Amino acid sequence: MADDLREWRRHWQDEVDAAFLYRTLAAIESDADTRGLYTRLANMEERHTAAWEHLLAEKNIELLAPSPRIRSRILAWWARRFGPGSVVKVLLHGEGHEVRTYLDLHARTNPGEAADTALTLAQDSADHAEALAKIAHVEGEPWHRIDSRGTLANIVYGFNDGLTANFGLIAGIIGAHADPKFILLTGLAGAVADALSMGSSSYLAAKSTQEVRTHEIAMEKKEIELMPELEKEELALMYEHRGIPAARAKQLATEVMASPQQALQEMIREELRLGDQLATPRREGWITGLATAIGAIIPVVPFFVQSGGAAIWSAFALAMISHFVVGAARSFFTGRSLWRSGFDMFVVGLGVAVIGYLVGDLATGLSPR
Repeated sequence: MADDLREWRRHWQDEVDAAFLYRTLAAIESDADTRGLYTRLANMEERHTAAWEHLLAEKNIELLAPSPRIRSRILAWWARRFGPGSVVKVLLHGEGHEVRTYLDLHARTNPGEAADTALTLAQDSADHAEALAKIAHVEGEPWHRIDSRGTLANIVYGFNDGLTANFGLIAGIIGAHADPKFILLTGLAGAVADALSMGSSSYLAAKSTQEVRTHEIAMEKKEIELMPELEKEELALMYEHRGIPAARAKQLATEVMASPQQALQEMIREELRLGDQLATPRREGWITGLATAIGAIIPVVPFFVQSGGAAIWSAFALAMISHFVVGAARSFFTGRSLWRSGFDMFVVGLGVAVIGYLVGDLATGLSPR
C-alpha cells in the first residue's frame, strides 16, 4: 500500500505541474481559441489534482500546498521566452505518458474508487493529448506515437552529442599522456568537427524533409488542376470516414473545391497529413550545430586557464556535472525522473571517460618507440 500511496502522490504532483503549465500557456497565448483551449485544459488538470487529493485524504495523507517542480518552471520560462508552440510537443509527450500510466494503474488496481479515478483520468488525458496533437500537427493517437522533437529537443540532443563525443576524445588524448597544449588543440578541433558534423546532418535531414514536402504539395496541386472531380470525390470520402453523413460530405467537398487554394490546403491536411512548415533547414542546422559546439567546448575550457593535473581534473568534474545536467534535461522528452535520467547520463559520461582513457593509454603502449 505504501508503494500505491507514493504513486498517487506522484500523480498528484504531475497534475499540479500540468495545471501550472497550461495556465502559463493561456497567459501568453495570443490566439483566442488556443488560449481558451489551454484554459480549459488547466481547469481539467486542477480537477484531476483535486481527485488525487481526495483519495490521499481518505488515507490520511497530508499534502503540502501545490507547487510546480523545477522541470515545469524551466518549461514555463522557455515558453515565455520562445512562445507556447516551443513546448507543446513536450506537453503532448506528457499527456501521452499519462494515458499509458493511468491505463496501467487501472489494470493493476483492485476495483474501487482509485481504479475508477485512474480510468477517468486516462480518458481525460487522451482528450488532452488529441487536442494538443492538433496544435502540434501530430497524426494518430499521441499515446502510441509521440514526436517530441522541436527546438528545445534539438538543443538538448545536440549539446549532449557534442559533450559526450568530445569528452571521450579528450579522455583518450589524456590517456595517451599527451602534452597539455596538444590536448587543448585536439579538444578545439574535436569541438569544431562535432559542431560541423551535427549541424550539417541536421541541415540535410531538414532539407530532405522540406524537399519531400514541397514535391508532394506540388503533385497534389497538379492533381487538383487536372482532376478536380476525382479530387472532390476523394475529399468527400475522407469526410465520410470522419463520420460526416454522405450528403453533407459531398456538399462540403464541393464548397472546398470551389477555391483551388483552399482545396490544396485541405488536401495537405486530410490526404497528405502534412503539418505547417515550422522550421527551415538553415535554422535547424544552426541550432543543432551551435548546441553541439557549446557541449563540445565544455571539457576544453579548463585547459585555457589551467595546466597539468589541475586542468585534467577540472575538465573531468565540469564534464561530469554537465552530463548530469543534460541527462536531467533529456527527462523532459522521455518522461523519466529528472534525477534518475541525470544519474544515468552521469554513468554514461563516466563510462565514456574510462573507455577513452584506456584506449589512449593502450594505444600509447602499443605504438613504436
